[in-house]
Amino acid sequence: MKALVIAEKPSVGRDIARVLGCSSGGNGFLEGKDYVVTWALGHLVELKDPESYGEQWKTWNMETLPMLPENLEIQVIPKTAKQYKTVKSQMCRKDIGTIIIATDAGREGELVARWIIKKSGVRKPMKRLWISSVTDRAIRQGFDHLKDAKQYEKLYEAAVARAEADWLVGLNATRALTVKHNAQLSCGRVQTPTLAMIAKREAQIRSFQPKSYYHLKVKGGGVYWIWKPKENAAVYVKDTVRRVLEQTVNSEGIVVEVKKKRQKSYAPLLYDLTSLQQDANRMFGFSAKQTLDYMQRLYEHHKAVTYPRTDSRYLTQDLVETLPERVRACRYGGYSRICGQLLKETIKANPSFVNNSKVSDHHAIIPTEQPISFHGLEYGERKIYELVVSRFLAVLLPPCEYEQTEVTVDCKGERFVVKGKTVHKRGWQEIKKIQEDAGILPEEDAGSDSPQDGPENGDETELPEFVKGQQIQFREGKITEGKTKPPLPFTEATLLAAMENPVKYMEGASQSLKKTLGETGGLGTVATRADIIEKLFNSFMLEKKDQYIHLTSKGRQVLELAPEGLTSPELTARWEQQLADIAKGAARKKDFEAQIRAYTADIVGDIAASSKVYRHDNLTSKKCPDCGKLLLEVNHKNGRMLVCQDRSCGYRKTLSRTTNARCPQCHKKMELIGEGEDRRFVCACGYREKLSAFEKRKKESGGGVSKKEVSKYMNKMKQEAKEPLNNAFASAFAKLKL
Repeated sequence: MKALVIAEKPSVGRDIARVLGCSSGGNGFLEGKDYVVTWALGHLVELKDPESYGEQWKTWNMETLPMLPENLEIQVIPKTAKQYKTVKSQMCRKDIGTIIIATDAGREGELVARWIIKKSGVRKPMKRLWISSVTDRAIRQGFDHLKDAKQYEKLYEAAVARAEADWLVGLNATRALTVKHNAQLSCGRVQTPTLAMIAKREAQIRSFQPKSYYHLKVKGGGVYWIWKPKENAAVYVKDTVRRVLEQTVNSEGIVVEVKKKRQKSYAPLLYDLTSLQQDANRMFGFSAKQTLDYMQRLYEHHKAVTYPRTDSRYLTQDLVETLPERVRACRYGGYSRICGQLLKETIKANPSFVNNSKVSDHHAIIPTEQPISFHGLEYGERKIYELVVSRFLAVLLPPCEYEQTEVTVDCKGERFVVKGKTVHKRGWQEIKKIQEDAGILPEEDAGSDSPQDGPENGDETELPEFVKGQQIQFREGKITEGKTKPPLPFTEATLLAAMENPVKYMEGASQSLKKTLGETGGLGTVATRADIIEKLFNSFMLEKKDQYIHLTSKGRQVLELAPEGLTSPELTARWEQQLADIAKGAARKKDFEAQIRAYTADIVGDIAASSKVYRHDNLTSKKCPDCGKLLLEVNHKNGRMLVCQDRSCGYRKTLSRTTNARCPQCHKKMELIGEGEDRRFVCACGYREKLSAFEKRKKESGGGVSKKEVSKYMNKMKQEAKEPLNNAFASAFAKLKL
């Protein structure tokens, strides 16, 4: 008899098949002497749509809510039904005696396999492969120590409880809001708290009162010295600073302290998906979804990077022996000199990036051993690959070694300081220098309600040699004024960081809840956050102005209309605590379900009884050509469009689209508006240019957008305009992972 191995993804399945000697090809499976290996494509089975339970839920009515089926049932996902049939047919083979679950080692991975097995109705002995990486050694060791699948029954129960809770709460709340206000409204455990975090940031910005602060710097001994007041509050009083200036300029100071310290700085951790999405957004303006899409292409098509949907920033010990080959695969890009330097010596493991205990389902993102041709990569794919390579090489390089010098001068009882830095070995900062030269280092999130250090404070240039007791003549001085700044609006990068660590938005929550959410990864997962942000844009609750994210009127109203419990990360934290107890056997799934059903009934009741009103404040005077109602003008992530206010209609029309074409006057991105021969580019500065004139100008200059690219772009716009927005509204929201 043979054993059937079910992996979660084709790539992992092929890796396992190769190690197990399964080389005979099949359609969706590989077979060998003792094993058959097949795979899912992520989830192949999901909870049924509400419409599947009867006529009462095929239409959206408040009278039929809440939707509380006695038993939630599962169904095959139509898009991947072919692969489900393949997996089922392998399970049903008479020569298959055992099923080995080899999906991801975690709660969601357990659900993927168990639902497939449950839906197929197959009852055969089951084993569990529990490994955190898919190197050959890890796979072999895992198969040498297979677990009894019964050990993971409680984990499976917790996974089902989470899925069913999201179905009950998310779909009921969304339907209730939608039919109550006859508008396309949705809310859920993750997306609504995300809106709330943005609202809180916007409130902080609106209420911020700037405060002036002052720096004093004086020149002496060839450098500028920064005054260090005895009390920090003094920097807010200009007269105090002026008094110190008058007292010390043209006076003599004495060097009272020279501190020199040898220090090391280490490379940042390897990328997980969230940190990669953050840097890609800061450096290149890529959205979280774009970065994930580029990573999927690099992973699945080019075989150039490891599994992208990971939340770990460390490697396991068994990967160390593969590092030289991975470095060789990176030699053909912009980091060839660094690669050659690394390959001259033995590459050793370092606890700063190799730690088995900090890897759960998947290790950090690193390049594979597969060399890659840059000619075959799109622009975005190449940029993302270079980010992965640069971070990978950085952790392999030695630390940067430098000497930090701080000199303090006393002048008439006032202290002045200058700092300098002498680099002895650049180490990993060779990578940083390459990025600096290319002008692609990420900008940090600015904004602070505290005074910032002066521009010379923390200067990293070398200082002249100073000795204790040396006299310094202060020749000139200058007072500089600054103002405290409010926090910046969220970008996709900073919003991802807030979703990953939303503790600061949990005011009033217990330390236990905060700790739980910190340990379980925050709101959403690395695999779902990009989709959540994208859905908020596509449902017109968020809009972008330059790179910054803002709530629309619709988003603000949804926060007002949504049940209070759904607007805070606390709900996720409480669920995670209870789900962890179910997985450990310390709580019963049945009790959790009863609680969720009662909570669902409460929130539907609250929405139905609410006297709050949703107002379309973006109505236009234009009528829908299909139903005659007034159209709404909405800001999409990439432009503006007209949408019918009636959720049952479905009409929409693109008005404008933000393009990559730059204004010749102010160099900002222009919008493309109009139809047919009247299509033209417009800019906020007032510049206008017909599309035909733009194409001619670009052709004459030898650059810009080709006619083929413009045609492709316009076809994409037409296709989007045809896609239904409201007709499939019920179906779309039924599939939302809220």
